[in-house]
Amino acid sequence: MTTTASGPREGAESVRLVDFLARELARASVTHLFGVGGANIEDLYDAVHRAGTVRGVVAKHEFSAVTMADGYARTTGRLGVVAATSGGGAMNLVPGLAEAHASRVPVLALVGQPPTGQEGQGAFQDSSGKAGSFDARDVFAPVSRFCARVDDPDSFAELLPRALAAAQSTPRGPAVLLLPKDVQQARIPVPAHGEAQMPDDLAAASAAPPGAAAVAAVSDALRKASRVLVVAGEEVAATGAREDLAALARRLGAWVAVTPDAKDVFDNRDPRFAGVAGVMGHANVEDCLRRADLCLLVGTRLPLLARGGLDRALTATDIVCLGSEPPFVAGSTLGGNLRDALRAVAARLPSDPRPCPPHAGPVPAPVPSRRAREGIVPLTRAVAAVEAALPQDAHVFVDAGNAGACAIHLLPAPRHGRFVVAVGMGGMGYTFGAGIGAALATGRRTYVLAGDGSFFMHGMEVHTAVEYGAPVTFVILNNNAHAMCALRERFLQGRARDDDLFAPTDLAAGAAAAFPSLPATEATDAAQLRGALLHGNAGDGPALVSVACDPLEIPPFLPFRSFAAEGTRTTETAEATKSKEGSDERKAVHVG
Repeated sequence: MTTTASGPREGAESVRLVDFLARELARASVTHLFGVGGANIEDLYDAVHRAGTVRGVVAKHEFSAVTMADGYARTTGRLGVVAATSGGGAMNLVPGLAEAHASRVPVLALVGQPPTGQEGQGAFQDSSGKAGSFDARDVFAPVSRFCARVDDPDSFAELLPRALAAAQSTPRGPAVLLLPKDVQQARIPVPAHGEAQMPDDLAAASAAPPGAAAVAAVSDALRKASRVLVVAGEEVAATGAREDLAALARRLGAWVAVTPDAKDVFDNRDPRFAGVAGVMGHANVEDCLRRADLCLLVGTRLPLLARGGLDRALTATDIVCLGSEPPFVAGSTLGGNLRDALRAVAARLPSDPRPCPPHAGPVPAPVPSRRAREGIVPLTRAVAAVEAALPQDAHVFVDAGNAGACAIHLLPAPRHGRFVVAVGMGGMGYTFGAGIGAALATGRRTYVLAGDGSFFMHGMEVHTAVEYGAPVTFVILNNNAHAMCALRERFLQGRARDDDLFAPTDLAAGAAAAFPSLPATEATDAAQLRGALLHGNAGDGPALVSVACDPLEIPPFLPFRSFAAEGTRTTETAEATKSKEGSDERKAVHVG
């Protein structure tokens, strides 16, 4: 397309495009820009530094820079912004943007590109789609709501608001702008209207109210039901609808369960709380579902992780869904803005609270005991120590694996903070960047709960936390393994390979040596773990605590639960068990 930058209109005030961009980000209430520098994005960092209204944060890896923007967005409700240079830097954004796309997180990615005059001329890191190079738009389009290459500087005043709107409209997700270096440096006229405006068509779509007839139908169904189970999801948090959910639950006298990625949307200590639904959840949820006349999904499509083990009970129960997207299970749907839908439905119900029927509550699943070993802390005790130390206004970010399954099952969400699990793509190492982004955005103590496998992927973002003084406590549950993989191999494949079992590492000693200012502790029991966490709470910056765990401890994870009563099995027993399981049951709990 355009190969030369056009100049500003005669007589109009002009600024560098990157200076205009920095100003517009600040006007959009963006306070931080996360990224990794490079020649084709350095002009944006220069503009951010000169303006002084948005803080530029340099990460160690572009994936973590995206997750910083993701954690920023999930804890503030504002747009997260990430910047990266061309080539490998740009490609490293893809898995993080895929998570934001799948989890409906608003992120703007600003991606540097070689100068337009070098496109198709053998430019270093050329991804223009010319002369045999691949086209970056083909890479980013599938993981974004909007993707455009800014070939003409004068088009930027139109493309930027479209990108901002697309990221924050339903369904939310990433928007990507590809910015050639010469375009970033070009001077453009300042738009007469000043601040970029959301396009009318996207604004109208975002504000669509629920239909009156659909509201009446849902309200009538709920009024007739004597027992209702609510299953609430992440959209409740994303739309700020926690109080509306609680008010509806009181009017219905409903039990309330939550999906694995939405543990913070309802008070975990409320007597109505039924537990977590799905493969890392509580048996009480299935019991309540079987007793319910109606299951009300609020802000969740009920994906497999949230419905694993519940499919048979769901088919026997009437289902109604409130949310911006249709569910993965059969039922009637009331779409539109979730808060508006909750309020509209509640307004048609009797205002007096109804009593909640008795139920068992979120009783933890039994965990098979293993022989105690000195210095090895059971995951259940480690999570209990975290619970005892966790401030109620803290944020919690839980990584993938056995440690994550235990935290989701056992750790109550803080009353006034987020409890975030990235189940969109489930990428290991997500929490290190996300926790830093959340801590820098909010200034609150943020806990990152991760295994050693996740640490080895992206744990060097601890350096970023140290550099910026982020109040993050990194809790590393170190079983010296990819333990969930090891258990799958042992139980589901009938054999035990040693590929995923590693030699011991002292992560706390390593971190202490690398970062002398970082309080780093190797906890050898639950009491020492709790003490180290409390010490971290008292500080202003980051802290790291590592605790040794058993790689063969069985977590509360439904695919493993049939083995919990007996612990480790022989190959023959495992194969016999596999043949006894029905294909439908195995499909119901199959996760990656």
